[in-house]
This record gives sequence, structure tokens and C-alpha cells, in this order.
Amino acid sequence: MLHTYFKGLYHRTMTEAYSFAYEEIAKNIGENGLCLDCGASDGYLYKYFNEKIHLTKTQYTGIEWNTELVNLAQRDDIRVTQGDLNKNLPYENKKFDVIFGLSVLEHLLYPCRFIKECQRVLNDDGTLILLTPNISTYFTAILILLGKMPSSGPHPDSDLLLKNEEVFKVSSDNLQTDAESDTPSHRHLVVFSYRVLRSYLEQAGFRDIKGYGFGLYPFPNFMQPLLQKIDPYHCHQMVFVAKK
Repeated sequence: MLHTYFKGLYHRTMTEAYSFAYEEIAKNIGENGLCLDCGASDGYLYKYFNEKIHLTKTQYTGIEWNTELVNLAQRDDIRVTQGDLNKNLPYENKKFDVIFGLSVLEHLLYPCRFIKECQRVLNDDGTLILLTPNISTYFTAILILLGKMPSSGPHPDSDLLLKNEEVFKVSSDNLQTDAESDTPSHRHLVVFSYRVLRSYLEQAGFRDIKGYGFGLYPFPNFMQPLLQKIDPYHCHQMVFVAKK
């Protein structure tokens, strides 16, 4: 019963957070802007924005570490290249008008380096859009007090801990864990708090930073729209929109 309740909260949270991030991306790309999709998978966001705002193939660039997904994108003639976001981005200074990374930051070994690299390759007045979980939540605090590992925090490298419910899993049952693989893509490694991520964006040289929270657990869904505006600092997911 408890898992069902929190999965309902999670589904609403992720739907709202992604919808908001998509709107911000579309708004900031404009008619001729160049965008970089970090963690591009098979280029599915190119297809989405091509339908939504008629994004052209020349406007879109994606970078993805998984070679199989890169091959799928390239098979559809979508400009996605293989690369490691933990390393310097393979692009010249001031190349892009918009950079976005949705549910990417928490999977990186060096997320701060990634943010600085985004600042480097953004045009003046360019926009960075990040969607990432927040480790500083009431939900996390409760789980820690119960002796469990937080669902959004750094994840263990054992599937047994998930099976034994030492980690409170709220994501879809269809999401197959790969915690014990050599190249796990679903583990969270470094998870920021709202205040710390905002502070680091400032330190990295961004300005006009706007942060938004989604999903203030454990409150029910009908209360979420109001509560997450009052207290974005402790919401489960956060979206930051920052200008260079």
C-alpha cells in the first residue's frame, strides 16, 4: 500500500518535471538556436522537438556514452555522437544556444566538471537546463532515520539490496536494474541538494538562475502544485534554468 502511494507521487512528479523542462527547452531554442542534448540516448528528444517546434537536424547535437544507442540514432540520421560527459565536452567555446541534461547529472562521476564545461561551450546569453533529483528531501530524511538508503541518493552496487527493500524503490517496475554491471546507467552517484546546486551554478559563472521543485513528499498529489511552490528546496525533483 505504501509503495503504491509513493509510486503515484513519483509518477506525477516525473511527468510534471519533464513537461516543464521540455517547455523551457522549446522556449529557449527558438527558431534558429543550436542545442546540445547531453545523455541523448537514441535521439528521441530530437524527434520530439522536431514535431513540437520543427527543430531541424542541423540545430540538434546529441552526446551519448552508450554505443548501441548512438548507432540507433545515427541509423535514423540523427546527429548523436559517442562521448563521456565526465570528460571535457568535445566542442569549441560558445557553440550552443541551449544545453540540456535531463536525469543526467546524478549519474556522473564529475558533475561539477560537466557544469563548467557547459558554461564554456554555451554562447553568451545561452541557457542551461538541468533536471535532476534532490537529495535534501523530507522523504530522504525519513528513510535515513529508518536505517534505509535514500531512493534518490547514491545507490549501492548490489541488486540484492533492492530486492530486500533496503533501498525504497519508487521508479517503474519495468525499469531493469543494472547496478552490478560494469557500466551501470541507472545508479545515482552524486546527488545535489537544491541549495548546493544553485550555489554551484553561481560559482560556475551562471546568472539569472531559476530553480523549480516537483514532488514534495509525503504530501498527496492534490496538494503538490501549491506546496512545491512554497518549498522547492525539499522537493524530490528539481529543474534549474540558468543563463550564461
